[in-house]
Amino acid sequence: MTEMAGPLTLKRAGKYGFCAGVRIADRTVRKLASEGRSGKILGQLVHNERVVSDLVQVGFATAASLDEVRAGTIVFSAHGVPPSFHRRALERGLLVVDTTCPFVYDVHEEARQALEAGFHAVFIGDSAHREVIGYTHDIVLTTADVERIDFDRHPRVKIFYQTTLNSEEYEDVALAIEGAADHAERADTICYATKENQDAARDLAADPGIDCIVVVGGRHSANTRHLWEICRAAQPRSYLVHGSDDLRADWFADCGGVGITAGASTPDSMIEEVEGAIRLLAASPAPASGPLAAPEAAL
Repeated sequence: MTEMAGPLTLKRAGKYGFCAGVRIADRTVRKLASEGRSGKILGQLVHNERVVSDLVQVGFATAASLDEVRAGTIVFSAHGVPPSFHRRALERGLLVVDTTCPFVYDVHEEARQALEAGFHAVFIGDSAHREVIGYTHDIVLTTADVERIDFDRHPRVKIFYQTTLNSEEYEDVALAIEGAADHAERADTICYATKENQDAARDLAADPGIDCIVVVGGRHSANTRHLWEICRAAQPRSYLVHGSDDLRADWFADCGGVGITAGASTPDSMIEEVEGAIRLLAASPAPASGPLAAPEAAL
């Protein structure tokens, strides 16, 4: 979608914002709230502070650990949890609402099948990300991490990616694993929505009519940050914002076209809010002086 905003042209990426898994998780919890139910969500339902705050207002606060939830309803987030969490929750008599993204669930299942087939599963991802927390397999993010894997003990390896990664950025890690193992296979585990958003971000950044890009998303959203990194590689004037308050007028002072994209945890309301703020900034007098802010300024 392209529209004029004063002297600026605003253009959204071809694909952006809420993915199907996040939308389902959000709707599930809001439906529970509409029925008068309340409970706890293990971790953030999605990595977006606005969504988390909204859910607190309707009766679903965040629990940092399962030990905090002694009774009632526990919601497992779209990122998924280890099987042991289900068992522990049921043993406590909790009502479990599992909003694990179907794609993440399929990755977990494929990893289980790989183990049964005699493979050692290696995940390329952030060990602190909720999607991979609880895995008993090796989790690596750099080639240095690969060096600690005991390939003599695990000669047959299957490589999995955290679903929200930009796999191209970690090709060297995958190649290091393949070079060290006797036999290695790759699983196609990058979420299709992540791929589509990333491809659309590349197209947006390559558009000659776009002079700067605004990426909208939560502070802890891995996929949003990866979108920003993709945009910044082709368009240095790419800015990561978490809401309209992060915007600066000097970013757009000499821009003819502004591209907009958003992470998979970003609701439509946030995107529209940011677009509205850009329109207002475009209609305001340009700042008298001062250097342009660095792309990192909004982090």
